[in-house]
This record gives sequence, C-alpha cells and structure tokens, in this order.
Amino acid sequence: MTNRELLRLIGAQVCLHATMAGLRLAAPLLALQLGHSAAAVGVLIALFALTQVFLALPAGRFADRHGLKRPIAWSVAAAAGGAALALLSPGFPALCVAALLTGGATGATVIALQRHVGRAAHDNAELRRMFSWLAIAPAVANFLGPFAAGLLIDHAGRAPADLLAFRVCFGVLAALPLLCWWLVRRAPETPPSPPAA
Repeated sequence: MTNRELLRLIGAQVCLHATMAGLRLAAPLLALQLGHSAAAVGVLIALFALTQVFLALPAGRFADRHGLKRPIAWSVAAAAGGAALALLSPGFPALCVAALLTGGATGATVIALQRHVGRAAHDNAELRRMFSWLAIAPAVANFLGPFAAGLLIDHAGRAPADLLAFRVCFGVLAALPLLCWWLVRRAPETPPSPPAA
C-alpha cells in the first residue's frame, strides 16, 4: 500500500469519526437546551457506544466476507442518515437514533479499515507503520469534530446556539461521511482469505 493510499484511508476514517464526535458534542447541548434532564443526556451520550458493543463481532465477520467498500458504504449511509435525521427532526428521540447510527457506523468503519490495512501490509515493519498512522485518525477526528461543531453552533445561527445553528451543524456533519466515501471508493480491495478447513 502506498503512502497516498494510506493517507486517503486515514482521511476517510477522520471524516466518518468526526461526524460521530461532532454529534456527540452537539446532541447533548441541544438536548439540554430543549429542557431534558442530565440523566436523559447521560443516556444519550451512552447510546454512541451501545451499537459498537453489539456490532463489533458481526461487523468483523461482514468485513471478512465483503472486504472494505461494502462495510464502508453501509457505515457512510448510517452516519450520514443519523446526522440527517438530527437535521430534519432535532428532537430527543431523533438524537437518540442518530447517536446509535453514528456510533455503530464509526465502530464498523474502524473494523473494516483495520482489517484492510492489516491484509495490505507486506511484512511486520509495514504493518506496524500503517497501524501507527491509522491510530492517529481517531485522535484527529475527536479534535476536529467537536471543534467544528462548536464553531458552527456558536456562529451559524441568528443568535448563539439557536435551532438554526444546530441544524447547520447537523447538515455539515451529515456531509462528512460522503467525503469518507469519496476517499475510499478507489481503494483496491485485498484478496479474500481462504476459508478455514
């Protein structure tokens, strides 16, 4: 795998993960603004991790069977759909569904990308180098997503933190997974592993 291909995969992970990280900041702020309790907001934040718990093993098996692009396509659809749902219906139930969708999409993306990078490595040194670079993506996304969401919430509406500002934020977050797909769509698939005897 060339450095350029690896950078595209890192960028793809950053885009999709930043959607979840930005929504993880914006959704609780909107829920508090709508008058929901701290306990309800705690449940909302917990939902970002819930689907990752249940999807980890099935997502790994799905990636083993279908390679990189099909799992990423499903993840892009889920993350963009979740953020779009928050944009179109910015109420607490929609925010909960958006949390489940973006959290699950992020977990499935990480699994598919790690599988792909692991199979594309030619030796242990290249494997360590590629995984080291791939590990930077969540940290970058956890900075960029909330930072961009905070700026949009503060400056996109008519007044700080009005509903229009949150909708603009959710709209931008819904577009990031599409950029993820654009970065991944030309990545070469690795050959499938032979089935176990």
